[in-house]
Amino acid sequence: MSNKKYNILLITTDQQRYDTVGDLMPDYMRMPHTQYLINQGISYTNAYAQCPLCVPARISIMNGKYPQTTGATTNCETIDIMGHRDTLPALMRDAGYQTIAIGKMHFGPARCKHGFDEMIIPDDYYEEMRRSGQMLQPMRHGIGQNEPYPTMSTVPESMTLTSWTTEKCVEYIHERRDPEQPFFMWCSYSKPHPPFDPPEPYYSMYRGEDIAEPVCGDWADDENAPLAFKRLRQMWGYDTISPKIRKEIKSAYYGLLTQVDYNMGRIFAALQDFDMLKDTIILFTSDHGEYLGDHHTAAKFFLHQASAHVPFVLRLPEPLLSQYGGTKQEAPVTHADILPTLVKLAGGEVPEDVDGQDLMAVIEGKEEPREYLEMVTQMGLLECIGITDGKYKYIWYLEDQKEQLFDLIEDPEELTDLAYFTRYEAIKEKLKQELIDSPHSQKIGYSKEGKLATIDPRGEDERNRRAHPWLGFHTEYCKEDVKH
Repeated sequence: MSNKKYNILLITTDQQRYDTVGDLMPDYMRMPHTQYLINQGISYTNAYAQCPLCVPARISIMNGKYPQTTGATTNCETIDIMGHRDTLPALMRDAGYQTIAIGKMHFGPARCKHGFDEMIIPDDYYEEMRRSGQMLQPMRHGIGQNEPYPTMSTVPESMTLTSWTTEKCVEYIHERRDPEQPFFMWCSYSKPHPPFDPPEPYYSMYRGEDIAEPVCGDWADDENAPLAFKRLRQMWGYDTISPKIRKEIKSAYYGLLTQVDYNMGRIFAALQDFDMLKDTIILFTSDHGEYLGDHHTAAKFFLHQASAHVPFVLRLPEPLLSQYGGTKQEAPVTHADILPTLVKLAGGEVPEDVDGQDLMAVIEGKEEPREYLEMVTQMGLLECIGITDGKYKYIWYLEDQKEQLFDLIEDPEELTDLAYFTRYEAIKEKLKQELIDSPHSQKIGYSKEGKLATIDPRGEDERNRRAHPWLGFHTEYCKEDVKH
């Protein structure tokens, strides 16, 4: 690759499953601009959120480190983990780039720039909407940030947060950037994170389709499910949602994704207006997935494919586009790889203490791909740890010491738990030992004295779990620092 400074665009969605892009998505879904990136880019088929939660994923993007390294394994104040140096935008600036963040950052405090020259965040959108004096206001349907129930947007498409985020990106490309300096832009969409409230025409787009029922593993009933997993769905009532409503949820979720995809087209068009699209490096991913009814639950947190497996596509300019466009890579990758990959593509210097890999160096044979990727859930009452090589996945639940093993090639929906099958014992023990020996597991205290850690059962019953305080009532006051 030449010494030319290419513009760099990072696009992230929030809570997008891996099976909503490319060959894995339902054949009725309309995702033309994501498909454009797949056709021209490198698709990483084993990309994972190491800690499937908003803030840990974003911290890894920003500092190139694993959540286990920084201790960022829950939604926390980002200023406590990273400052303003050696962050992705700071390193980009050092490499000669102007930097801007547009959309959901979920930093804490919300206005902390962490090295960005400029940030435009959802707080600005909600303030603009409040000051507009219009009767129409977003989020006045009563469905909150953690409620999976479907509804329709209270504002038209052009007034939604998705459209506003796109408009700010287009405005920057057209009017506000320095044309003499390359830019790094992080466009961060808040959807399809709940509330599942698409506007028309996206609300109705998939309501008539033959939407598949959620899948359910042989391990997921109340008798066999790990206690922490069962606790989540009972606390928030995810297991009581009827099949009819689950279908409506999927319809709304898919509609939100198509709205994001169509909006991405506006950004690509703006780049094309200045003849920059062909020379812009674009990386597209999501912070984590969404169970969407699979295994009788919703939201994220745990380490199954629906929650932790994310889309991840890197689209390069010529001449690398001709060389690598439309290809796939199977080695496990994660959010921590974004910083070293993009900083190196920008001609910058990567700090020595990052955990992530330069994915171009791996493709070009300069670095060995990682063999394993570790994952963790350490959110309140939900503790587990896992590891995958892209072929198998092992999960250990601390509270009841349950183990899970899945064959991701033959059983990508994780319907059959192989942990207690004799013929898979060697595979299970190998992955388990890797977790025990991992310095990352040891750093967070989940591997101690040659064993995986355990915790005492909480002892509450189903009635207590279902009486747990509900966390969904965030509606009209949508400051980023109160979102989950």
